[in-house]
Amino acid sequence: MNEDLMEKKLSSESVFDGKLLHVRRDTVLLPNGHETTREWVAHPGASAVLPVTEDGNVVLVRQYRYPVERVTLEIPAGKLDVPGEDPLECAKRELKEETGYTAERYAKLFSLATTVGFSNEWIHIYLAKGLAAGEDCPDEDEFIHVVRMPLAEAIEKVYDNTIVDGKTVTALLMYAAKKET
Repeated sequence: MNEDLMEKKLSSESVFDGKLLHVRRDTVLLPNGHETTREWVAHPGASAVLPVTEDGNVVLVRQYRYPVERVTLEIPAGKLDVPGEDPLECAKRELKEETGYTAERYAKLFSLATTVGFSNEWIHIYLAKGLAAGEDCPDEDEFIHVVRMPLAEAIEKVYDNTIVDGKTVTALLMYAAKKET
């Protein structure tokens, strides 16, 4: 399996350990026998959910994202809170916390390696249907507006660069493509 591309870890050190992110610096042996350094971010993983109402609207959340210095429109998502947490349970929790909705049915859409050049984060993305409205309960540091819109409008927002979040772009486009087949 592409052994001629594989790198072998020789050593690893912690550079930074934060609340969410852990930066590592590894020395690796390249396929050509040379050594180099790889810096990367260890992430616990996450789940996200694309909620779709019976009338075909998608439920998104609008929030400010500090690293990109802008308000974004995204599917509800959050990190896995404990090692070994079931990604579906995380998706259910985030849907309820961020939107107030619960769902009768969930289906796994896909798992996405978000930034393979510098992180090991995988995000597990689910479709939620059979929605029931309820009260949201965001974390104390989350300020969120819930937005409902037709899928076609959300797709337009992908193409006009209003929706720029990778997991959301991918989930919307994949769901729209599956609906058409």
